[in-house]
Amino acid sequence: MLNRVTLSVDAMGGDFGPHVTLPASLSALERHPYLNILLFGEVDQLDSLLARQRISESIMSRLQIRPSGISVSMDEKPSAAIRHRQDSSMSLAVQAVADNKAGACISAGNTGALMAFGRLVLKMQPGIDRPAIIASVPTLAGHCYMLDLGANVDCSAEHLMQFAVMSSVMVEAVDGNLHPKVGLLNVGEELIKGNEQVRLANELIREQDGLNYIGYVEGDDVFAGKADIVVCDGFVGNVSLKSSEGLARLISKRVLQGFSRNLYRRCLAFLARPVLKEIQEQIDPSRRNGATLLGLQGIVMKSHGSADQKCFGYALDRAITEVVQNVPEKIAERLSGYLPSKRN
Repeated sequence: MLNRVTLSVDAMGGDFGPHVTLPASLSALERHPYLNILLFGEVDQLDSLLARQRISESIMSRLQIRPSGISVSMDEKPSAAIRHRQDSSMSLAVQAVADNKAGACISAGNTGALMAFGRLVLKMQPGIDRPAIIASVPTLAGHCYMLDLGANVDCSAEHLMQFAVMSSVMVEAVDGNLHPKVGLLNVGEELIKGNEQVRLANELIREQDGLNYIGYVEGDDVFAGKADIVVCDGFVGNVSLKSSEGLARLISKRVLQGFSRNLYRRCLAFLARPVLKEIQEQIDPSRRNGATLLGLQGIVMKSHGSADQKCFGYALDRAITEVVQNVPEKIAERLSGYLPSKRN
């Protein structure tokens, strides 16, 4: 039997706020009987929404609503949020992790503000300079992980090396893959390809004992499953992720349109429905919702701002997995061995 897991949820974050976060939290409590949730937000609004729900006593006993101040807007600057939103639902949800009242924080709110609160409240892992956003993407082999996906637009070679180390430990813990293949995203596989930053990162990553580093990977290698982890800077990673998600939606819509043009194609679609459903599920971006801010001394999970109830639920499930696997603790244990230069 699993031990109790407590999550803190920024109920007001995202495009839809508590209209998504509340029902998603209730659904998660129903799926996981060992789960408790601290829901931070505007009490009157949350109570009003709760009153419209049919909720069992068992679920209500594991849900606590905590009051918060004015929420962080999606376009608010991180520096302004730090100065003026210390009592916001986002800040208080992160603080709950720092106070050991929750094992992880989940928010669909402002990414920059969430990262800023994470760094301020939880602090960085020893030897790590910046957090990185990591998430899974579908491949022919199943899935791989990419980072950074937008937390750091400009990264040094040292940062990319740190990302490789952290992500390798995380994948070992979450997926049980003891030797995940790490690749560095580049415009070619030859050693002379890429900018100076990438070439230097290649050398630094090779020096890290214990990493299963396979060298450069190109864009098409990501979805071929050549690597279990693909490291890149936040600008490249974010563009790659958004492009792949847009392509996945385009393919899904075109397939549906193609099968609905006439009666004959609709009959074919009916016969092929199990296969089509399987493919759609594999490429659906919402099924991989939940990106970790890797490198913090605590678990902070970022959900898509436009996530619906089901999509936000995937982020909650992802957070539970990382809590159960003690990901930050495992990263801390391994960092000193991977990053000997940081001990000096």
